[in-house]
Amino acid sequence: MKKRLIHFTIIILFSGLINPLLVISQEIRDPEAEFLSVRSMAFSGDYSGAETAARKLVNAFPLYGDARILLGRILAWQKDYEQAAAVIDTLLATDPDNADALSARKDISLWSRENTPVATDIRAGYSFDSFSEPYKRFWQVFKAGAGHRFSWGPASAGLNIGNIIREDTTATELQIEAEAWPKLTGKNYAYLAYAYSPGHYFPTHRAAVEVWQILPKGWAISAGLNYYYFDRSIFIGGLSVEKYTGRYWLSAKSYIYFKDDGPTTSFYFNVRRYFTSINYLQVTVGTGTAPDEPFDVQTDIMRLSAHSLRLYYNTMLTGRLTMRIGAGYSREEYEEADWRNRFEGNIHFIYAIKMK
Repeated sequence: MKKRLIHFTIIILFSGLINPLLVISQEIRDPEAEFLSVRSMAFSGDYSGAETAARKLVNAFPLYGDARILLGRILAWQKDYEQAAAVIDTLLATDPDNADALSARKDISLWSRENTPVATDIRAGYSFDSFSEPYKRFWQVFKAGAGHRFSWGPASAGLNIGNIIREDTTATELQIEAEAWPKLTGKNYAYLAYAYSPGHYFPTHRAAVEVWQILPKGWAISAGLNYYYFDRSIFIGGLSVEKYTGRYWLSAKSYIYFKDDGPTTSFYFNVRRYFTSINYLQVTVGTGTAPDEPFDVQTDIMRLSAHSLRLYYNTMLTGRLTMRIGAGYSREEYEEADWRNRFEGNIHFIYAIKMK
C-alpha cells in the first residue's frame, strides 16, 4: 500500500512538472501563431498577460525580431520606457538596419518625453558668453520660470535678467519669454516662442516657430523661422533632418540668415547618446555665417562667420530634479580676416513641484 502511494505521488508530481513543459513546447512549435496570439492579447488591453507571453516567446526564440519588437512596444504601452528601449536596443545591436525596430525605438523615445510624470515645475538657469577681441565683453543671463504640461503639450514662461560687462560700461536689463511645444497630430508637433524686452541689449521682440514631421524608420524633418527686432527686423530660417538609431539621436540642420546683401548659411550636426530616457550626452559641431543660437545681444548681428563646438549633458539628479549643463567654444570672424576666441557655458535646473 505504501509503495502504491509513493508511486502515485511521484506520478502526480511528475505530471505537474511535465505539463508546463508540454505547454511551453506547444507554444514554441508555432512561433508565428503565438506571436499573433500575443499581439491580439495586447491589442485587447491585457498588457500584463501579453508581456508574460511575449517574454516566453522571446526566451524561446531569441532571434525572432518581431517578437522582441512586440515585447518592447508592450512595455512602452505600460510606460516602462527604459526597459522597452533596452529590449529594442538588444535587437538593434545585432540588426542595426531593422526598419521596424528603428521605428519602435523612435516611438518609445517620443512617448517617454510626452509621458513624463512631471505636471508642473519651477526652473532656474545661468549662462555666459565671453570674448576679448576687439574689446572685452562678458554677457551673462540669469533665468527663472515655471513650466506646466497641458493636455495639448508642455509650455513654460519665465524672466531673464541680462547683465553685460564691457571695458566702458556695465548694464543690466530684463526680458520676459514664453515657450510651448504643442502636439498637432500623432505625427506632427511644433515649437512656439516669444520674448519681449524694453532694454537695449536684448532684442525688443524675439519670436520663433518650428514644425516637425515624424517619418517612418526613425526619421523626422523640420522647418522653422526665427524673428528678431532690434533697430530693424531680422529673419533666420532653419531646415533639419533627424534620425533615431538605437540609443543615438542624430540631427543635421541648416540655418539661413536673410541679410540685406543676400542670404548666408550655416550647418550644424548634433549627436546625442541616451543612457536612459532622460540622461544623455550631446555634441554639436557647426560652421557658417548664420547663428544657431538666439541673438541675445545686438552686437552679435555683426558676426561674419564662426566654427563652433558645444557639449551638453542632461541628467536626473533626484526623482524630481533634473540638470542640464553645457560648454562651448567658437572661433569667430568678427571683421574681415579678423578672428577671435569665444567661450560660453550654461547650467539649468528643473524641479518638479507637482507630479501627475
